[in-house]
Amino acid sequence: MTVTRLIDRYNRRLNYLRISITDRCNLSCIYCIPQGIHNKLPHEEILSYEEILRLVRICVGIGISKVRVTGGEPLVRKGVFNFLANLNSINGITDVSLTTNGTGLKDHLHQIRSAGIKRINISLDTLNRHKYKKLTGFDKFDDVWEGILSAMDKGFHPIKLNVVALKGINDDELEAFAELSRKYPLHIRFIEYMPIGTSTAGKGTPLLTPEIKESIRGMGELIPVKNSMTDGPAERFRFSGAQGELGFISALSRHFCSTCNRLRLTASGQIRTCLLSDEQVDLKSPLRSGATDHQLAELIFHAAQRKPSHHQLNGSDASSIVSTQMSSIGG
Repeated sequence: MTVTRLIDRYNRRLNYLRISITDRCNLSCIYCIPQGIHNKLPHEEILSYEEILRLVRICVGIGISKVRVTGGEPLVRKGVFNFLANLNSINGITDVSLTTNGTGLKDHLHQIRSAGIKRINISLDTLNRHKYKKLTGFDKFDDVWEGILSAMDKGFHPIKLNVVALKGINDDELEAFAELSRKYPLHIRFIEYMPIGTSTAGKGTPLLTPEIKESIRGMGELIPVKNSMTDGPAERFRFSGAQGELGFISALSRHFCSTCNRLRLTASGQIRTCLLSDEQVDLKSPLRSGATDHQLAELIFHAAQRKPSHHQLNGSDASSIVSTQMSSIGG
């Protein structure tokens, strides 16, 4: 069998790979590492950078062109900047971006830029310093905000702020987040909470996109922004005269499964075809047992053929579907 392109059973072209390079993090966010409980992978169970780069080259050979590096928190892994530079040097990759919690940005922006990264996503669910500590377990809001300002000053673009909408937690800050898009060239992404693992952060009635839009309706008309071919699932808007924009990622209320183009490679060497499913295919064992590039490509291709047509969330509970913690998947 010769694998040439990653196209699944539903004729979706899979060209986007999200890579978790570590399950470690320097925060303990309530929906990612609930109650601060985190069973860390032994170091020998985490893919080496060389192993990741080999798998990426194989993926690029069968159709992957866009890569996002995630964690855990990717900036806590030693050697990450050399890895990012090596990743950017792979022929066939047209876009490499980074998702971070932002706590280490201000001290490493030069290294990130030198590694070829221009686009950054920063997870930030509150603009309130005290609430930030409650949500993450650490008093690091100022570090994150200073990092965001420095990244803008150094020309990173776009800078996206990922805001997980949590009823009773940050629903009183939706306007404040939206206002940031007027003042700064930031892309604010409101993300519907996806119930994954054992977290109780979003239990109950979820805060969905229609309600978020209603909360900011009085701020002005939401002018649609046309998506490009390389954009993700966000429904994009901007206020008149705004420097930045707003986006809504509606995994529950308006799922985008029919256009999903993603695969995920976990730090433990598993390919996951859907964030909202525990099904995965082991690449690490054959990789470490002498499998050829062609054999690994076939495994990736067969994993892609198992990608479901849509997720099975009912809007409030996924405990029977997704038992893996978000920190182990990489988002």
